[in-house]
Amino acid sequence: MLSKIIQWSGRNPFLVLLATLFVVIGGIVAVMKTPLDALPDLSDVQVIVYTEYPGQAPQVVEDQVTYPLTTAMLAVPKSKVVRGFSFFGASFVYVIFDDGTDIYWARSRVLEYLNFASSRLPQGVSPSLGPDATGVGWVYQYALLAKDRTLAELRTIQDWYVRYQLTKAPGVAEVASLGGFVQTYQVTVDPLKLRSYGIPLMKVSQVIRDSNRDVGGRVVEMAETEFMVRGKGYLRGKADIEMLVVKAEGGTPVLIRDIARVEMAPEERRGLSELNGEGEVVSGIAMARFGQNALEVIHNLKVKVTEISAGLPEGVSIQAVYDRSDLIHRAIKNLSWTLVEESLIVAVVCIVFLMHVRSALVAILMLPVGVLISIIAMRLLGMNSNIMSLGGIAIAIGAMVDAAIVMIENAHKHLERLDRLKPVHDFKDRAGAMIAACQEVGPALFFSLLIITVSFLPVFTLESQEGRLFSPLAYTKTFAMAGASLLSVTLVPVLMLLFVRGKIMPEARNPVNRFLIWVYRPIIEAVMRWKGLTIALALIAMAATWYPASRLGSEFMPTLNEGTLLYMPASLPGMSITKAAEVLQTQDKIIKSFPEVESVYGKAGRANTATDPAPLEMFETVINLKPQEQWRPGVTTDKLIAEMDQALQFPGISNAWTMPIKARIDMLSTGIRTPIGIKVFGKDLGEMEKLAKEIESVVKAVPGTTSAFAERLTGGSYLNIEPNREALARYGLSVGELQDVIGSALGGEMVTTTVEGRERFGVTVRYPRELRSNPEQIEREVLVPVMGGAMVPLGQVAKVVVARGTPGIRTENALLSAYIFVDIRGRDIGSYVADARKAVADQVKFPAGYYITWSGQFEAMERAIERMKIVVPVTLLTIFLLLYLNFKRLPETFIVMLSVPFALVGGVWLMWWLDYNLSVAVAVGFIALAGVAAETGVVMLIYLDHAWEEAKQRCRHEGRQPGASELYAAIMEGAVERVRPKMMTVVAITAGLLPIMWGTGTGSEVMSRIAAPMVGGMISSTVLTLGVIPALYALVKQWQLRREARSAPVSPTQEALGSSAAA
Repeated sequence: MLSKIIQWSGRNPFLVLLATLFVVIGGIVAVMKTPLDALPDLSDVQVIVYTEYPGQAPQVVEDQVTYPLTTAMLAVPKSKVVRGFSFFGASFVYVIFDDGTDIYWARSRVLEYLNFASSRLPQGVSPSLGPDATGVGWVYQYALLAKDRTLAELRTIQDWYVRYQLTKAPGVAEVASLGGFVQTYQVTVDPLKLRSYGIPLMKVSQVIRDSNRDVGGRVVEMAETEFMVRGKGYLRGKADIEMLVVKAEGGTPVLIRDIARVEMAPEERRGLSELNGEGEVVSGIAMARFGQNALEVIHNLKVKVTEISAGLPEGVSIQAVYDRSDLIHRAIKNLSWTLVEESLIVAVVCIVFLMHVRSALVAILMLPVGVLISIIAMRLLGMNSNIMSLGGIAIAIGAMVDAAIVMIENAHKHLERLDRLKPVHDFKDRAGAMIAACQEVGPALFFSLLIITVSFLPVFTLESQEGRLFSPLAYTKTFAMAGASLLSVTLVPVLMLLFVRGKIMPEARNPVNRFLIWVYRPIIEAVMRWKGLTIALALIAMAATWYPASRLGSEFMPTLNEGTLLYMPASLPGMSITKAAEVLQTQDKIIKSFPEVESVYGKAGRANTATDPAPLEMFETVINLKPQEQWRPGVTTDKLIAEMDQALQFPGISNAWTMPIKARIDMLSTGIRTPIGIKVFGKDLGEMEKLAKEIESVVKAVPGTTSAFAERLTGGSYLNIEPNREALARYGLSVGELQDVIGSALGGEMVTTTVEGRERFGVTVRYPRELRSNPEQIEREVLVPVMGGAMVPLGQVAKVVVARGTPGIRTENALLSAYIFVDIRGRDIGSYVADARKAVADQVKFPAGYYITWSGQFEAMERAIERMKIVVPVTLLTIFLLLYLNFKRLPETFIVMLSVPFALVGGVWLMWWLDYNLSVAVAVGFIALAGVAAETGVVMLIYLDHAWEEAKQRCRHEGRQPGASELYAAIMEGAVERVRPKMMTVVAITAGLLPIMWGTGTGSEVMSRIAAPMVGGMISSTVLTLGVIPALYALVKQWQLRREARSAPVSPTQEALGSSAAA
């Protein structure tokens, strides 16, 4: 069938070229329309349930909000893990879903279960769903800068103007505010005046609440006109609040200003941001909606920023502090240039080997068409153009031209024979010779390209994070190879008819060919003399590979250099916001002093969004680096991190270094922000903390640990107010009434919100700071109203004690959990975890009901290894099946299959020499190598079979049986005389991979790990193909000849039949 397709294409060049034109136009449109990104979105589908419970301690939030919600969410269909976080005044519940779940279906199911769970929550507490952003949705962060504005004024501009305008940019899910001060009206009451006037604190709150509303009184008709009635009662500022009447006695009103001080003051805050070590700033974080193209969203945001800048007050400007578009442009530019480099190298290889530029044009022109086919397929599947999808095309380029190279070379051979047999010939004869040449090798080449395509299919079975990372690469490589297979039997024959003309240098006079034969002939003569020794040496080489293989480390994925660092130190809990600001500024100032740093943007605590469950003691500092050419000589990213780490040694602070996208993915998929994490599960926080500290000290002693930090579960400081129930009964008070007083006097309960144009400000009522600064004052000065209008100090009905408690509670699937963050340097993850596991098992004793799990990247690595145990055998079986379908004989199939383990030899040695660890990227490289190695074996066997067939034909014509001398001559011809096409395919593939392996730009960390095993494997596979396959082929055919000789036929007819059966 393939021969017929080749023949049809040769007869209908116009139709084939027309179809190619359509493909080219479609491909150019696809290139222009395909969205760009740096990486595929690796985040899991997540739905966040966010609940505010102002002023409440973490334990209260956990008991009353987080626990009821997490237990309800455990039953949500397709949910994989439910994580709960209880912090001061806020609860976060993250529901992570299985791969492939539609986010909007997931949100609707969570909402359904939330309706049921809401009835179990305290009155007035209403949970809400977080934005429909992806886990890596923080695509753009900015700061508002102004020399002559306060942080409070800037925060007001951000909250009521900038934030809403940017939210409207297409593709934005949410814009969160961070830093500065949220303004509120603070009504600070004087308890002495309250006592003298006999006014309970609750009365003040009630009056303010009731005095802040507009009402409508329907309509009044006057003089044939309808007037809408509006009762105006909104509080419009400080003066309005001060004039409110709390009580009137004997016609004399008691106003708020008589008993309290009203002022604009900052609200309590749980997060702040800092820029370049110069002090606090107001900033915003823009999040991309799920499934949106990051580059497009960032572009829309920038357009919007330009648009609204004109409306900002004079002197206020918006400065980007993190912009992912730089990374995207760098990554795409780097890989696009690599693709161009590869194409040029492949073109040079073709020209050098063929010594005929027109012939080389066939392969050169076919290559971009194949690439465009894969881009069209990408566009139809809705895939982004990113490092991985372009990488798939990049690793396929060398193999894509294989068929074209071998077909052109074979055509040259046929034309040479035509010139020899028929010196005077026309175009029809040449066309016939070329079509015959294509038909001779085309079907086998189509199969070999199909083997490369199919051998990569197991990559599609990878799941979770690694599946999302490599499936674009697998898709595009498969499309590129499938496109090349199709073009090799359609477009290549047509281009050969058009371009392979003029004077073609005979093979015998080609200097490259002569050199290759001169080198190769003595080798193959030695191989044929010592066939057994050759095979024995090959087996020894394979056995010797055990040495480097046993020394290779393991990791989940090489770290992708994003060009931006994220410094994430963790400090001990209980740090005040003032201290956090001071430490953050000092750290940023130190980081900014490094000449490689462009800007430093630090964040402590959490932004005003459900996607950021960070406690106050957690810092995140985005370090934007200058282009590498501006760095000091000899400084690498690792060296820079090590220098910064040394400079940032603060007591009580544990350093961790990562990159922004990576950190978000790690935290979402496993909850751990460092390469390795240990999760301790149990039922008592005190016992869990003890265990976590023990594990921390054990892990710190393991070689390679740069930092190990166990979260402190009981490091928070509490003022516990414990009611005296007897005293309460004596005064006729309920516990609830006491709690109301504590909530409003100390907590500063928000009683209402003022409406001032487009802006809104809260109003809070509380005691003066000086009367609530220590336990004794609280007992003495806070007054509790009792029956009969009297008031008693809080100390008479309750006891105030200082205690230690939890600063925040984490749960996983409703189990209490504690995290230990471990950062390592100079070691691979696999061997490190093996050592650390052993150390923990030997030195830490676990009480009943407590256990640990190892998490972080390690968790993903373990999952990938389990999957590979199934995937690799399936790959080999698939290749075997396709080879058998091609040769339809077992001996040849086994000979080619041997090239696969041989390819591993070179791959492993090169990996060891380059000091690469085994990772999912390397495994993908080895899977790709298996198909390519099998293909080179197929090419060798095609020529050996052709030469042997011709030898048998000659013997048949001469009426005799072929013998060992004919076999030797056939192998010498098939191997030595046809060394050029074999070396062309190998050199094209290997040279095409070198720019990827030696690349240094963005994305090269992952791509070089895929290319290295392929380059090393191609070298060892070539040695096998050129040396060992002919020896094996000779042994197999000699055995067949001996078997035939034993049952030698008598008549010439039978002799002819016997020889054809042996073929």
